[in-house]
Amino acid sequence: MAHFTKANSLHEWLDQRLAIDKLWKVLAAEYWIPKNINFLWAMGVVLMTMFTILLISGIFLLMYYKPDTKLAFDSVNYTIMQEVWYGWLWRHMHAVAASVVFLVIYIHMFTGIYYASYKRGREMIWISGMLLFVTFSAEAFSGYMLPWGQMSYWAAQVITNLFGGIPFIGDDLVVWIRGNFYVSDPTLTRFFMLHVLLMPLIIMMIIGLHFYTLRIPHVNNQDGEEIDFDTEAEKYKAGQKKEAKVIPFWPVFLSKDFFVLGVFMIFYFYLVFYHYDFAMDPINFDPANPMKTPPHIYPEWYFLWSYEVLRGFFFNVGPLSAMDMGLIAFGIANVIFFFLPWFDKNDEVAPAARRGGFQIWFWLMVIDMIVLTIWGKLPPTGFNAYIGYVAAVGFLALWAALPAVTARKKGLLWFVIFMTLALYIAGYLEYTKALGNGFVIVTLFVIFYLLFFLNPVMVKNRGGAR
Repeated sequence: MAHFTKANSLHEWLDQRLAIDKLWKVLAAEYWIPKNINFLWAMGVVLMTMFTILLISGIFLLMYYKPDTKLAFDSVNYTIMQEVWYGWLWRHMHAVAASVVFLVIYIHMFTGIYYASYKRGREMIWISGMLLFVTFSAEAFSGYMLPWGQMSYWAAQVITNLFGGIPFIGDDLVVWIRGNFYVSDPTLTRFFMLHVLLMPLIIMMIIGLHFYTLRIPHVNNQDGEEIDFDTEAEKYKAGQKKEAKVIPFWPVFLSKDFFVLGVFMIFYFYLVFYHYDFAMDPINFDPANPMKTPPHIYPEWYFLWSYEVLRGFFFNVGPLSAMDMGLIAFGIANVIFFFLPWFDKNDEVAPAARRGGFQIWFWLMVIDMIVLTIWGKLPPTGFNAYIGYVAAVGFLALWAALPAVTARKKGLLWFVIFMTLALYIAGYLEYTKALGNGFVIVTLFVIFYLLFFLNPVMVKNRGGAR
C-alpha cells in the first residue's frame, strides 16, 4: 500500500492520491514539441476550441429543441431564434462553429499531407485523425437534419438513399436507418440521438486516441528532421534553451497556440455577428415538405467535393448505371485518405517543396478538390456536368498516380495520364451523345479501376529525397 502523510494543501492531498504532478509532467510540462514549426501546428488547439464551443452551445440549444417532426422547425426558428433571450446568438455560434470546424480540419489535414506527417511511425496519428474527420462528418450530417427545414429533409432523403446501393442489404439498411420506408419522425429521433449523444462520445474517445498516438513518434516539424527528443529535452532542462531543438508543450508551445487561437477567434466571431448566413442555407428556413422537392439539392460546403464525385458520372457504363459508378467513386473518395501512408512510396519525411513531383501532385489535389467543391454547389446541367466529371475522374486519377509519382515510375505515370485523358475524351463523347453505351468506355473504366487498386500494391517503396 502506498505511504500517505498529512497534506499541507489540497494540491498535496490530491497529488498523493492521483499523482497529478506526475500526470501534468507527462501530459504538458515535460511533453516536448519541436521548435521548428509554424502557426499551422496550432490548428489542433483551434479544433479543440471549436469542438468545445459546439458542445457548450449545443447544450443550450438542447434545452429548447423538440425532436418531433411537428415541433422541430418551430422550436428552432421561433422559440430559439425569437423567444429565448440570446437564443439567436447560441444558434449562430453553433452553426458557424459547425462550418468553421471543417475549415480547420481541412487545413490540419493538408498540413499533415504537405509535411509528410503520416509515415515513418506516424501512420496511427494519420489514421486516428481521419477517423475524427469521418466522425465529425457524421456529427455534422446528423445535426443538419435537426432543424427539419426543406434542405434538411431532402438532404436526409438523398444521403440515406445512398445506403441502398450496398449489394444485398442496401434496401433493408435504408429502412433500418430511417426507421420507416421514408424519412419521417423515427428518422429525426434517430439522428437526434446520434447528434447529441453517440457521435460526441465517439469523437471525444477518438480525440483521446489521437493525442495518445502522438506520444511515441512525437510531433513532426516543418523540415522533417529526426530529433532525439530525450537528448534535446535534457539540454532544455539543463538551461541550454537556445541550443535545444525542443520546447515544452506547457507553457511555451501553448502560449504560441493561444496567440494563433486569439486571431482565429476574431475571425470566428466576425462570422458569428456579421456573416452567419453562410452557415445557414436560406432554403432551410422553409419547413420540410415531402411533397415539394427543391429545384437543386446540395449538402453543406464541406461535403460538396465528395458530393460532386458522387454525381460526377452522368452516363451508364455497360451494366453499371451512372448511380452505380458514382457510388463506387464516392465510396473510394471517402476512404482513400486513410491509405495515404501506403500510397506514398517514398520513405522520406520532408515538406512537399523538397519532394519534386509530389509537390505538383499536392497542389493539383488541392485545386481539384476546390473545383469539386465549387461545382458541387452548381446544378449538374449543361457543360457543368462534364466539368464535374473531369474533376471527379481527376481526383481518382491523382490517387492512382501517387504511387508512380513518389516511386518515380515514369512509365507507369505516363500510362495513368494516358488513361485519364482517354476517359476525359470518352466522357466528352458521351456528353455529346457521340459514343453511346459502347464497348470502348466500358473497357477504359475496367482498365482504370484495375490500375487504381493494383498500383499501390505493385509499386515498391523507395527512399531518397526525390
